[in-house]
Amino acid sequence: MAKSTVRYVCSACGAVSLKYQGRCFECQSWGTLVETHADEPDAKVRKKRPTGTMPEVQNLDDTPPEGFHRLMTGIGELDRVLGGGLMEASAILVGGEPGIGKSTLMIQLVPRLGGKKVLYVAGEESPNQIRERARRLSIKAPNLRLVSEVALERILDAIANEQPEMVIVDSIQTVYSTDYQSSAGTITQIRECAASLIRAAKEQNFILLIIGHITKEGSLAGPKALEHMVDTVVQFEGENYQRYRIIRSVKNRFGPTNEIGVFKMEEDGLTEVSNPSEFFISDRRTDVPGTAILAGIEGSRALMVEVQALVSRTGYSMPQRISTGFDLKRIAIILAVLEKRLQFQTAGQDVFVKIAGGLKLVEPAADLAIAAAVASGLQDKPCSPTACCCGEIGLSGELRAISDGERRIREAVHLGFKSIVLPESNTRELKPSLKKLPIRMHGCRTLHEALEAMGV
Repeated sequence: MAKSTVRYVCSACGAVSLKYQGRCFECQSWGTLVETHADEPDAKVRKKRPTGTMPEVQNLDDTPPEGFHRLMTGIGELDRVLGGGLMEASAILVGGEPGIGKSTLMIQLVPRLGGKKVLYVAGEESPNQIRERARRLSIKAPNLRLVSEVALERILDAIANEQPEMVIVDSIQTVYSTDYQSSAGTITQIRECAASLIRAAKEQNFILLIIGHITKEGSLAGPKALEHMVDTVVQFEGENYQRYRIIRSVKNRFGPTNEIGVFKMEEDGLTEVSNPSEFFISDRRTDVPGTAILAGIEGSRALMVEVQALVSRTGYSMPQRISTGFDLKRIAIILAVLEKRLQFQTAGQDVFVKIAGGLKLVEPAADLAIAAAVASGLQDKPCSPTACCCGEIGLSGELRAISDGERRIREAVHLGFKSIVLPESNTRELKPSLKKLPIRMHGCRTLHEALEAMGV
């Protein structure tokens, strides 16, 4: 008989341990080991060597008989995030908070596929609930087939019987396989069920869309190996109570990563935002200290983003440092540079930083906008309302070169800004066409020069 063995699997990285530990030995995360039960095969049962013909080995320069084709979704922002559309026989993982619009986007996608057969595997909702959502969104999709099932074996049978061109699984945390004793949603079930579905997508040549839950930290639930198994990872950012939704490609084997798409939640579903820059700076006030405009880059798109900072005298022995949409450790470095190199007194001040619109900034060029907003709040003096900025700050207070300076400048001109502050190295070899643009470019070597150019 098969022997049941207790193992402990890390929910963050998927590492397996034979005994419980408070800390994962692989990724060093605390409290992530989860108890699972695995059936070991009888020692008398030997694994048979795979039989069949010798696998075909090809050269890199060999021309395939049929190239891969993309399927345009008809939703411009989604096509941008995916790198130009849905790739056939690909697996896409879609994550986000409950109620943020994952299922709504999947339903809106179906009628735009030109009549291609779609199988919707509903593990969390009944078919009647999905029909009611489609009726509320005024969506008619005769090519959509619904199946309410959570058993992996039956799902694979339904796929083989229907032969769809796209399969939507909502959600992977509800699917389980009878080959494993653990319950649905555990690490073993998520990993093995996803692997079986991805294998079926590659063999039967259909597009697989997997909806996944996220943890309280905002990352996709399940082992990190799940993200490595799929071709593309798309994640919703922001809160479900906000009107706007931001979709970011965290991983993409067929296109650029960190590409974003901006949507607006209306009564009839998600609608595209044609000019995201205007959305991020539409409600800003130019006469209030503590704000600065960043000329940023997200994926292949230039964006104007408002950075807000509130600086006030602390009532505690330890001043607070709170950030929304920006790394807190980078804020600590920027504050240290302001205090050491420019003699700004931040030690006794609470500093709160927020990126307007729910966007998360990761690029180094955002350093200068954070510093300008904090300096503006400290001196109670607004930045120039017609100026934007971008630049990476070094520990000695210098401004370091950034990428894609041309696109930042052109986006600033498009939105009517009169001046842009950026590192001097980005202004040395400008194209003649950029020099003719109606904008003043301030090339600065140090943070002190940049803040003066911003009017702080």
